[in-house]
Amino acid sequence: MKELLEILEELHPEVAFEEETALVDDGILDSLDIVSLIGEIKRVFDVTVTAGDIIPENFNTVQAMMDLITRLEDED
Repeated sequence: MKELLEILEELHPEVAFEEETALVDDGILDSLDIVSLIGEIKRVFDVTVTAGDIIPENFNTVQAMMDLITRLEDED
């Protein structure tokens, strides 16, 4: 989770990501942030986020993102 938090903090250092529960729904992360985030997830975790994975539920919290990454790692 540390690597993911570092990626997120590079995007928005002013946000307390571990406390947020609606990152997408509240507009903290926008579409450009998600595109950047997906690229960094691929680079750091060596997983591919598909178009079907790009839903708010997978990106609203740090835990949801980690769950997505874990699921994608398990699928490989």
